[in-house]
Order: sequence, then C-alpha cells, then structure tokens
Amino acid sequence: MMKLVSIIMYYAPIGLAAYFASLVGEFGPQLLGEYARAMVIYYPLCFLYLFIMFPLYSYFAGGKLGMKRMLKYIASPAITSFATGSSIATIPVNLRASESIGVSKDVREIVIPIGATMHMDGSVLSAILKISFLFGIFGMKFSGIGTFATAVCVAVLSGVAMSGIPGGGLIGEMLIVSLYGFPPEAFPIIAMIGFLVDPPATMINSSGDTIASMMVTRLIEGKGWLEKRLAAREETAQ
Repeated sequence: MMKLVSIIMYYAPIGLAAYFASLVGEFGPQLLGEYARAMVIYYPLCFLYLFIMFPLYSYFAGGKLGMKRMLKYIASPAITSFATGSSIATIPVNLRASESIGVSKDVREIVIPIGATMHMDGSVLSAILKISFLFGIFGMKFSGIGTFATAVCVAVLSGVAMSGIPGGGLIGEMLIVSLYGFPPEAFPIIAMIGFLVDPPATMINSSGDTIASMMVTRLIEGKGWLEKRLAAREETAQ
C-alpha cells in the first residue's frame, strides 16, 4: 500500500502539470496573468515579513542584542529552507543557528523540531493567497468581515494540516477546496500556486523556528536572558 502511495506521489506532479497545461489552453492568458499577479504579491510580502516582522519578534525576545544576533545568524536557515523546500531538512541548520544566537540546548531541541511541523506562518499567508485567488477565478466576492474571518480560520487549519516535507502543501490545498466546496478543477489551479510559492513559504516557516526558540527562552528565563547566556559563554571560553 505504501509503495502504491509513493508511486502516486512520485508521478502526481506530472499529472498536475498536464492538467495545468489543459487549463492554460482553456483559459488562455487570463490564467497566466492571474498567476503572475499572485507571485508579484506573495514574494515581496514574504521578504517584507522576513525583514520587518522577524526583527520585531527578535526584539521582543532579546532587545537590540537579540535583533542583531538574529540578523547575523538567520541567513543560513533561510537559504537552506528556501533551497530545499523542507522544514524537516532545515532542523540541523536551525539548531546550529539558535545555538550560535545563545538559546539553551533544552529549549532549542524542543522548539525547533516542534516548529518544523506546527509553525507554519508562511503557509498560512500562502493559504490566504490561494483562497483569494480561487474566489477571483470563480467570480466570487472576497469581501466582508465574515469572509475574511472564515478565510483566516481555513488558512490556519490548512497550515496545521501541512507537514514539514516538500510538497506537503497539497494536503492543505485539498482542505481548502473541500471546505469551500470549490469544483474539482480548482485543486490543480491552486496546486500550481503551491509549487510556485513553496520556496518563500518554507523559508518563512522554517527560519521563523529559530526566532520562536528565542521567544520561548524569553518567556521562560525572563528579560536579559541573552546577555546572561553570552556572558556565561565568554566565562566558559576563558
């Protein structure tokens, strides 16, 4: 059974690509234009999140020193997760980065692995994009507090449903299509979006785990934890 599933998952991208080609032939430039617009929105949004929200989170966790050390060591997890498309594969890099920042072993070895499967802020952002995209494609109005609140809830659920492996977003996309009652042809449409936005989404998901470990340490050890740990590290080195 598992071998059959692995074969299906292996050839699924080929089937999706063929179906996507059929959709492009049917809808023409309109569909390609919508995809281009979605990418123009999502990629800058992810990098803005990386360079605005991450420093704010790290400032809460460790003040100016925490923000400086986060900016110094976050590049390695961000690049690794962007290149691999896997939060699981980035765990060792995140562990080294959080250690270099000053997070204790007890905290980082608990927070980082849990974050790889549950911390999905990049995926939640992409789920909002997919939902609004489908609303536009099928001529539905994406407006009103109720619509926005439902979209956020569905996005969070789809993010939780995802795993830390490459292509895990397909599970969340199935959830979006089924919960909203979109027709079956909606799945390959947002599946293609999923493949296009997966690198920056995984980058936000995974590199944010390092900052999450800093915030957990701040809540456990209190203000000034980073200065104390770095001072203790210097004393040990001497």
